[in-house]
Amino acid sequence: MPTASAEELRLRRELAAVYRLVAHFRMTDLIFTHISIRLPGPEHHFLINPYGLLFEEITASNLVKIDLSGHPVEPERSPHPVNPAGFVIHSAIHAARPDARCVLHTHTKAGCAVAAQEDGLLPLNQISLEFYGRLGYHSYEGVALNLAEQRRLVADLGGHPAMILRNHGLLTVGETPAQAFLRMYYLDKACEIQTNAMAGGAKLVLPDPEVCELTARQLTGEEHGSDLQDDQAYDLAWSALLRLLDRIAPGYRD
Repeated sequence: MPTASAEELRLRRELAAVYRLVAHFRMTDLIFTHISIRLPGPEHHFLINPYGLLFEEITASNLVKIDLSGHPVEPERSPHPVNPAGFVIHSAIHAARPDARCVLHTHTKAGCAVAAQEDGLLPLNQISLEFYGRLGYHSYEGVALNLAEQRRLVADLGGHPAMILRNHGLLTVGETPAQAFLRMYYLDKACEIQTNAMAGGAKLVLPDPEVCELTARQLTGEEHGSDLQDDQAYDLAWSALLRLLDRIAPGYRD
């Protein structure tokens, strides 16, 4: 990739790593859904997956650079098409949230199940409490092809790190690919725990709201005045995940 800057190459490898991890943890929907990252600079360029490849096939070099409309800006560098329609959600959030450099969207079984439940994500366990009071909800309006929906998507996400798209799936954002992935990993796990707990048929126990809010502040670092969950624990977890990829799928860096 001789024409890519060092910073772009680093981001390509980080984003390719997220695609491979989403595949490894079985959070994919064949070739559908997207993970995008905004590149530095005033051009408003992004990296996204080539349409038609499985996430386990994504590499740093085959990611496609697109503009805010979802169209390739360097078509001569990639033989792969992109799916502009799938970028409607991503482009709206990228444009509205400077901190949302990476946007990750999934259609997992557990995520779609909770997205279909009226009460959304319940504060059932410590994992779900990271998102207590910090999770947006967006009502289903059909396949996200209507540009008019973008304003409502952005309003429903607000300043939250994650959102449940009702009757659709999950979405997380992050300043880095690592942050967006780890938020998705735990949001999806929280949904899986909820569906398993509800399937058991027993009466559910919910912590007091005061305990829920305290735990959320602890997990997000607000209780300590710094974002410990992201700055320390997330960094350690991300390093461990990269070591995993280097063992099982080192080709993501190519």
